[in-house]
Amino acid sequence: MNQYVTGNVIKELREKNKITQSQLADMLGVSDKAISKWETGRGYPDITLLEPIASAFHVSVTELISGTTVSNVNVSANMLKSKFYVCPVCGNVIHSMGETVVTCHGVNLNPEEAELTDEAHKVFIEKVEDEYFVSVEHEMTKAHHISFIAALSSDRLQMVKLYPEGSAEARFKISGVKKLYFFCNKHGLFEQEIIRGIDDRDRAYDDAEERMVLEETAKKLFG
Repeated sequence: MNQYVTGNVIKELREKNKITQSQLADMLGVSDKAISKWETGRGYPDITLLEPIASAFHVSVTELISGTTVSNVNVSANMLKSKFYVCPVCGNVIHSMGETVVTCHGVNLNPEEAELTDEAHKVFIEKVEDEYFVSVEHEMTKAHHISFIAALSSDRLQMVKLYPEGSAEARFKISGVKKLYFFCNKHGLFEQEIIRGIDDRDRAYDDAEERMVLEETAKKLFG
């Protein structure tokens, strides 16, 4: 029953909204006993009632079914707080700027946790006029590939979708870019900060350890 609303969820949301069983029954046009049965697991609401139940609790149907309610405090809509969700079934990429409930192909998706780049996922950044030319040293086969590269500033997202047998590279307008993300279909999401004094040069660093040393130095110099 993990794809349907549970009694515990109904009870928790009802109590959170300070609604009695009788009041909820009146709102939905059912009996008090029906509400009691739902909450004790002795019955389930008809699927046609999911939307009215969600409306009564001021949540979406997806939140109701998943049992996860969202309180989005990211009112500033800062792109640097972005989250990426990737469907393991179809590879669909969903982006959000705050907390959300995401499902795709019947799967509840969690936001990908970004790791720092490593020797197996080296990213090269070169400044070419007013753009960053970004490439990832990685095979691009159907079994193992980079599916997207994204560049984030505080107010915008630039994303390039990549495909197997293609090249793991992209170009992004430099203005305001603070972070790069790319996704490996086997190892997940990786991130790379754009560092002043390193990524505003006209050549890329091809040694991950050298870059790490330079990053520490740049952070001390520029903060």
